[in-house]
Amino acid sequence: MPSDPLVIAGRTFQSRLIVGTGKYPSFPVMAQAHAASGADMVTVAVRRVNISDRSKESLLDYIDTSKMFILPNTAGCYTADEAVRTARLAREAGLSNWVKLEVIGDEKTLFPDNEALLEATRTLVAEGFVVLPYVIDDPVLCRKLEDAGAAAVMPLGAPIGSGLGIQNANNLRIIKEQARVPVIVDAGVGTASDAAVAMELGADAVLMNTAIAGAKDPVAMAAAMRMAVEAGRLAYGAGRIPRKMYATASSPVEGLVGR
Repeated sequence: MPSDPLVIAGRTFQSRLIVGTGKYPSFPVMAQAHAASGADMVTVAVRRVNISDRSKESLLDYIDTSKMFILPNTAGCYTADEAVRTARLAREAGLSNWVKLEVIGDEKTLFPDNEALLEATRTLVAEGFVVLPYVIDDPVLCRKLEDAGAAAVMPLGAPIGSGLGIQNANNLRIIKEQARVPVIVDAGVGTASDAAVAMELGADAVLMNTAIAGAKDPVAMAAAMRMAVEAGRLAYGAGRIPRKMYATASSPVEGLVGR
């Protein structure tokens, strides 16, 4: 494959697969899965990590920062103020001025609060953060977040942790068509074919956690996801054949004996 890096806010990543850190059976398994995934960006929930006392064991001890860029996230935040404070805490602790911005509006679906997400994006961008907001698959909202200064938009494929795969392919196509920033499908992937579909739709990257961490063999699934993302991206670039209602012969019929 030719070099095809992912570029966000001027930073280059060799992998288009972004992984998480939650739900693994152990930290060593997490580290092995990360290595198998080939990812060079990993998202970490700031509110679930002890970043004030680094003398205690932490999942951060199992992330090779020479190979993986840490993307703090505001998981568990339900207001714009909460999310902004959490992002500031991560920056002050030296994690990053990048943030995967999550502002949850509903406990059952874990769908984001659109108004609060926009508010928090504007605030953090004004403070110099590189903001990657987790958003529903709404083309209008994605455009508004981009206009607010988001460095990428991260529409869901399906509800977080559901494993349902891509539920609204057409919306993702529209989001990608109108976007001037990278589009990263975040949430809902269940298996490798889901990741491939997301990439074939034109997504610039896929972020996943549960699909790998919750698999019977997280390390093997991480390797499968790596190959699926690469295959989907290559297929997207190659250009699929048009869909047709009827059959088309694989070999030309002209010149065949008896015709």
